Amino acid sequence: MVLLMGPTAAGKTEAALALARALGGEVVSVDSAQVYRGMDVGTAKPPPEVRAEVPHHLIDILEPEESYSAARFRREALEAVAAIAARGRLPVLAGGTMLYFRALEQGLAPLPEADREVRAAIAAEAAERGWAALHAELARVDPEAAARIHPNDPQRIQRALEVWRLTGRPLSAWLAEARAAPPPFRAVRVALAPADRAELHRRIAMRLDAMLEAGFVEEVARLRARPGLTRAHPSMRAVGYRQVWDHLEGRWDAAEMRARALYATRQLAKRQLTWLRRRWGPGTAAWIDAGRADAAARVRALVERALEAARAGGGGG
Repeated sequence: MVLLMGPTAAGKTEAALALARALGGEVVSVDSAQVYRGMDVGTAKPPPEVRAEVPHHLIDILEPEESYSAARFRREALEAVAAIAARGRLPVLAGGTMLYFRALEQGLAPLPEADREVRAAIAAEAAERGWAALHAELARVDPEAAARIHPNDPQRIQRALEVWRLTGRPLSAWLAEARAAPPPFRAVRVALAPADRAELHRRIAMRLDAMLEAGFVEEVARLRARPGLTRAHPSMRAVGYRQVWDHLEGRWDAAEMRARALYATRQLAKRQLTWLRRRWGPGTAAWIDAGRADAAARVRALVERALEAARAGGGGG
């Protein structure tokens, strides 16, 4: 299987499609927002005609009111990979949710189940004291987790504090115990990322403007009209969606909304790159400069060489 990883706006979708078309593959989305129906523009979801041409998996499988987890992703992604391989086709797993890639390869710790009362208590504290104060609390009880979690990431702060309060053990200690059988497939790991940070920022701005032009605000307005959906749902915490939601509630004008969404997307890309460098640096994954005009061709050539080596009895990972 091919693991095509990279920051947002790096061109992973285009590279994955080119690879699937050339080598008879199917795409498995590794994106925590594309799983939701009705979230098309703001997630840069491949349009229906593309998905009709190249089969895609783990897209449009949930309503926005529902929750998804890394554990469920791992189970469903491995099922999809096995089915694709059984058809004699190449599984191409592409996306930017690095936690999902890690869960796929490493497995997950047996974390305690979510507790509604504890979560509600943490949310109430956040409303009173602010998430920055709760992040500071997390830094006292679990400095390792706090170092990984951004102070503006309420979902992960809440989960880390929830685990601590439920068990008296830091989340980092639980994660260190992760055990799972490795996937029964060789992995060709490709990191697609512009070597020039300014180029990545330019791409992010262009994509955001294209989304706004394509009706991103109208998409979020339709989602806000759903009676069971709130800003607090995990789906609406996706980058871009929460900024547009707040704009529609009158918290800021369109220019400020764009500026905030742009900043949040750049911060997301920075975190994605940090994950990539720490876990899949050169030697673990093949790094390809997404800023090159021939980046997709380089991805294809690399994968073809790996497939040839695997058929010849060499290493494919």
